[in-house]
Amino acid sequence: MKVGITLPQFRDDADTALDAAQRAESLGIDGVFCFDHLWPMGQPGRPALSSGPLLGALAAATSTIALGTLVARIGLLPDDVLIEVLCGMHSMSGGRLIAGIGTGDKLSRAENEAYGIPFEPAEVRRGRLGSVATAVAGAGVPVWLGGARPEMVDLARATGSAVNVWQVDAAPVVGLVAQGVEVTWGGPVGDTLVEATAMLRSVADAGATWAVCAWPDSIEVIAEAAATVQ
Repeated sequence: MKVGITLPQFRDDADTALDAAQRAESLGIDGVFCFDHLWPMGQPGRPALSSGPLLGALAAATSTIALGTLVARIGLLPDDVLIEVLCGMHSMSGGRLIAGIGTGDKLSRAENEAYGIPFEPAEVRRGRLGSVATAVAGAGVPVWLGGARPEMVDLARATGSAVNVWQVDAAPVVGLVAQGVEVTWGGPVGDTLVEATAMLRSVADAGATWAVCAWPDSIEVIAEAAATVQ
């Protein structure tokens, strides 16, 4: 199982995220991932770096580590623009991009509405997601679809994509793996080496191909824990 981290992007400048990515790369962590939110969940007064420009800066600042969206939300950009952004970033990074794509949910609705971006019905967003995933995967970019609902599993099969679940434990991974889809996991793993090692081991044992750790207190702890499951 490969191990990544999310980056600290809910701030005004990118220096901390770039430094974290370079440190993660030097420590052998497999990937760094960016959220696609207009503000931190439930905190509209705080800033958030846009994932597209941040990924471009990360592509220039690193050379080997995988770069990913977790997840790029359907509707924030026109579909054709999102496809070009993801495929272009894959090319610019030397084939290092992982395109995590999702529909968003009721928790992110307020972000759309605050900026006058339509929040379409779920079935419309899923249809758009399928079209984007098909185009991006067809260009050779690895695709993860955010969510564990049956409709998302069916869409993952249809587009040759993995399913990504964001959870506090590994329990959902087992059932999804049993359905024959690739599963990647993201979530908090704890602050200590013992906690992080135990969580990553449980995710690996459940059958996930990736574990993306929520921004940790110590990248070094994640790197040491990751070494036990790789």
